[in-house]
Amino acid sequence: MRFEHRRGRLVFHLGKLKLEYTIEPRYWRNPWIGVAFLILLPLLFWNKPDYMSLISSANVYAAIAIPLAWQMTGIGRMNFGPQFFVGIGGFSAALLSIHLGWGPWQTLGVVVLFSLVFGLLLSPLTTIAKGLYFSLITLILPLMFLEVTFVFTKMFQGETGLSGIAPLFRFDNIRIEQIVACYFSLGLMLLFLLIVDQTLRSRIGLFAAAINDEEDVAEVCGLNINFWKMLCFTITSVMIGIVGWFVAHHDGVFAGITYLPLTFMVKILLVVIIGGRGELYGAVVGAYFVAILEKVLTIFGAVNYILFPLILLIMLFTLREGLYGLYRQHKYREYYPTMKVRKR
Repeated sequence: MRFEHRRGRLVFHLGKLKLEYTIEPRYWRNPWIGVAFLILLPLLFWNKPDYMSLISSANVYAAIAIPLAWQMTGIGRMNFGPQFFVGIGGFSAALLSIHLGWGPWQTLGVVVLFSLVFGLLLSPLTTIAKGLYFSLITLILPLMFLEVTFVFTKMFQGETGLSGIAPLFRFDNIRIEQIVACYFSLGLMLLFLLIVDQTLRSRIGLFAAAINDEEDVAEVCGLNINFWKMLCFTITSVMIGIVGWFVAHHDGVFAGITYLPLTFMVKILLVVIIGGRGELYGAVVGAYFVAILEKVLTIFGAVNYILFPLILLIMLFTLREGLYGLYRQHKYREYYPTMKVRKR
């Protein structure tokens, strides 16, 4: 093994394998500050259950939005139904836990398998359905799944949902359970952030950018766009399914009426767009903004249901680059170039 120094980077060579690590502070300083803040945040509110629940919800939103941001870049299309795989993961974990008595770590493998199978089955849509048609199909899928939960009420328990799911962690102190679950959701979100960040910085990220920019040109250049689009859709679907697994075991209850309707889909898409479409770090900012805004507006009672979408619509029209885009206008070189999803 040998290594060399290249303008702010350390390059390690191990046979044919080459690894690069950035050492200039402007590339890693602010992300690490943000991670440190997120780690300290639960400690500030450990004795306030409502705030702990808010932080966990924000982490869940971000954990869905991060792979969705990669997916929209890698397939060049808008997915209006990411919650379909939240339902796959949540119901798989719930049914196995209730009927077979499996714990969370036993159900995880099955959830990954089911998400992988459904992801593979649906991945050809990325090559067959173009533009608006793909978006409409993904919009309908979770709504169809929701209807299935009502038709087969004995299995999915309709509007009440499945209860009695094995908890993710068991402690004698409920506050300890909350803070551990909060940090677990944070760890899951940061793991997804790391995976997607490193993927988009790699050759796979270049392939995704080429497909997103112009599929025909990428194909002429020799890129197997169908393979890479299907692979991207499948991997990100598995990641979203794992979030459903976490939600089911964290809450102990899982209902399709909570995660499959359009309202939940709108929240996730707003997280992606308000944070900055195609921005991974922006997904975290957008997730916390949406979660906090939901919490703050509850003081207005029923008016909340009007104020929440109204404020978000105003932000969509005024902040075209998202909240994170405002920061990148001044600190653009700190992160990789933005990859935008084209309208087809």
